[in-house]
Order: sequence, then C-alpha cells, then structure tokens
Amino acid sequence: MIPEALPLLSLLIGLPFAAALAMVLVPKPETARSLALAAAVLELLLATVLLWGFDPVDPRLQFVERHAWIPSLNAYYHLGVDGVTVLFPFLGAVLNLAVIVASWTAVQNRVRLYYGMILILGGATVGVFCATDLMLFFLFWEMTIAPVYLLAGFCGTGPQRRYAAIKYALFMLAGGIPLLFAILLLALNHARFLGVPAPAGLSFDYLALLDTPLDGRLATTVFLLFMLGFAIKAPLFPFHGWLPTLAMEGPAGLAAWLAGLKLGAFGIVRFAVPLSPQAALEHRGLVAGAGIVTAAYGALVAMRQTNLRRLLAFSSISHVGLVVAGLAALNFQAVQGALFQLANFGIVAGGLFLVAGFIQHRIGSTEIDRLGGLARPMPLLGALFFLLGLASLGVPGTSGFAAEHLILIGLLRQHMGLGLAALFAGVVAAAGMLGYFRRAFLGPDKLGMAAGEWDLRSRERLVAGALAAWVVILGLFPRLALDLSDGAVSTLLARVHESLPEGPTSVAAAE
Repeated sequence: MIPEALPLLSLLIGLPFAAALAMVLVPKPETARSLALAAAVLELLLATVLLWGFDPVDPRLQFVERHAWIPSLNAYYHLGVDGVTVLFPFLGAVLNLAVIVASWTAVQNRVRLYYGMILILGGATVGVFCATDLMLFFLFWEMTIAPVYLLAGFCGTGPQRRYAAIKYALFMLAGGIPLLFAILLLALNHARFLGVPAPAGLSFDYLALLDTPLDGRLATTVFLLFMLGFAIKAPLFPFHGWLPTLAMEGPAGLAAWLAGLKLGAFGIVRFAVPLSPQAALEHRGLVAGAGIVTAAYGALVAMRQTNLRRLLAFSSISHVGLVVAGLAALNFQAVQGALFQLANFGIVAGGLFLVAGFIQHRIGSTEIDRLGGLARPMPLLGALFFLLGLASLGVPGTSGFAAEHLILIGLLRQHMGLGLAALFAGVVAAAGMLGYFRRAFLGPDKLGMAAGEWDLRSRERLVAGALAAWVVILGLFPRLALDLSDGAVSTLLARVHESLPEGPTSVAAAE
C-alpha cells in the first residue's frame, strides 16, 4: 500500500530536474554519466511503484496532488493519473534509462549538457502526462522545447544540426499558439457558464472543464485548435518536416525520445477528444482521413529511403498516423489499440533509433550503400533490430500485434475503406523495414570485420535485453497493458457518445 501523503507524481517530475541541476556542480564527465544513470534508475523504480499501486478498476484520477499555483487565474499545481495516462510515466522512465545507457560511450562532447537536457526532457514529459490543470500542462508542454533545441543544436551529429534545432523550435512554438487559444477559450467558457466574470470565474481544472458544456460552434473551434497544435507535435502530414531533419542531424538518443514518445497523439486522446466530445464525433472523418493519409505517406516515403535514420523517422510518422486514425474511429477496439500502440511504439521506435545510433557510432554511417553483412560482426545487434522491426510491423507474438490488430478491427468496423487503407500502409511499411534489414544485415559483406567484432557491449546488452523483454512479454501477455485502460476507455467513449443530442442511446456505438 502506497502512503497517500507520498507525492509520487511530484517525485517523478522533480527527480530529473534535480539531477539535471546537480550536473552544474559535477566537474567530470564520468561523474555526470553516473549521476544521470542513478537518477534514471530511481525514476524507473518510482514509475514501477506508480504502476504497482494503480487500481485499474477505479475510473477516477489516482495519486492526486493539488496545490495553489497562480491564485489570480485559478490555476493549480494539479497532478493525477488514470487508465489513459498511467502507463506513460513508466514508458518514459524505461526509455530515459535506455537512452542514458545507450549513450554511455557514444557521447563524448558536452557530456553534462547532454545528460542534463535528457533528464529535463524526461521530467517535463512526465509532467505532460500527469498534469490535470491545463495551464500546468501547457507549461510542461512548452518546457520540452528548450532541451530538444539544445540537444539538437549543440550535441547533434549532423552538419545541419543548428538548422534542425531552429526548425524544430519554430514548429513547436507555432503549435503552441493554437493550444494556448484552445485552453483560454475553455477557461473563459467556464466563467461564462458560471456567470462569474474573469478572472474569478476562470478554471483550468481538467475535471471541471469536463463538466462544463460547450455549444456547437465553440466546441468545433476548440477541437480544431487542439487538433492543429497536437498535429504539429505528433507529427501529422503536412506538419511532419521537422522530424526527419531532426532524426538525421540530432543525437540518436534525442531521436529515440521524439520518435518514441508521441506527445501530440497523447494530447488528442487526453484533451482534444474528452474536452470537446461532440466536435470530436462530428469531425472524426476528417481526423481519420488525416491519420490514414499520414500513415500511407509515411510508409511510402520510408520505403524509398536509403538511410536508416530517415527510414525510421518516416516509419514513425506512418505509425502515428495509424494511431490517430484509430483514435478517430471512437470505438472501444480502435481507441484501446491506439493507446496500446502509443505505449508499444514508444519502446519499439525508441529502440530502433538506438540501434541506428549503435551502427552510426561503430561504422560512422547508416547509409545502406555503405552497409552489408552486418549480421556477422554484429549478430546480437542484428537480432535486436529484427525483433524490434517485427514488433513495429505488428507480427504475431510481438507487442505490436495486439495493438495494430485492435486498431485495424476498429477501423474496419468504422469504415471498410479506412481499414483497407491502414492495411495497405502496413504492407508498404513492412517492405521498407524488411528490405533495409535484408540489405544491411544479410547482404554481401562490405566491411570485412570478424564475427562478433563490433557487437553489443555489456551495458548495451542490458538495454537490448530490456527492449526485447518488453516486445516478447507484451506480445504474449497483452492484457498486462490493456487491462490498465479498460475502464478509462469505456468512460471516455461513453462521454463522447452521450454528447450527441440523442443522448445515452448512442453509447452502443462505442461498444
């Protein structure tokens, strides 16, 4: 039993910030690495305690913390998790630890800056997952920009790393504007609903805003503003340009973070849909179409890539398109599959980018024309890439199967065309991923290295083992993750379908 007085969520958020601040006092790179590792291990332990103590039967927010923050605006330091969000702090902790260990020897310059910014990015991301005050959420959301900018601009490996950093920052700042407008509209609508003028009547509390009705036009405006802001971060086509650039120019650990943790898609299911449910239902065709176009576009472009980093970037874009299409279907199978895929692909996509980083560090390139026969000098690395690739394609027995299977069932139930388009995107993605594996790992040996010469080292094997365990365990026992979200997804869909004028009778559509 976890003591109620223990501020577990604040510890999860504050620990990485405290460790990053301590980096200023650390003179040696070796000490900085050890400090980051210790913080990441402790973060994972805290996230495990959070999962262990979570009650999936209780649909309410759990581990709630609420303190006055900006009284003049009625903004609170308000944290909590439910079935939609509880798995994501654990996912972030796993990925954070994997990135820190995988970067142990690869990062030799600006070590304190690198690990400090990785920790800050991790803390801010957990804040995004746990914030239940929209102003606090927006603060954490914007706090993710600076560490990514610094990591890409000063720790990147490509010649255009400064350009990639600026491009990312401009995209994210632009995406923050519609999000802020949507949040302010919700707060002002709450004041109008109470009949109390602003600022006294303002509220940014998630639960209070859930119970505040929106008229049709305002609901549509809020939903579309949310969707625009989240689409840029996800990213959806045509707002995706920052991700391939950053994947090529930034450090592999940063690419693993950004490809793995899809904050934009998380924002859609956490805020856009429940806070404007009627508009979400009315415009689900538009959102599903954007998701399917993104999935197909990402898969087609990925198939043409000759560089592993760009291939993985476009593959990640394709997968987030499939997730958004699943969320837009607004039936139980599709939404639960989309949530599971968000969690699953966080590990799988992050792991694949770490594999790309391992190859880059050893060979100096991830271009296919410079690679071949890597399975001989790197057998364990090749096996890890193959396993993660199968999981990203949704092969039975891997963690991706249940997620993609549920999304496809939900899409086919919603519209046959959506399901078939998603299947097409999956087939194309498989061609790109397996084609690269065949040429890079099984093709003619172009490097002339001895067997096992450049394979995974001891620390890297720990990362590989953890990633492989995730893929296999959740592939064989998907209910471990799905059970966490059952109640929350049912509650969300009931709210969405009850928002229609005909009321609760439409709930059957969610089943």
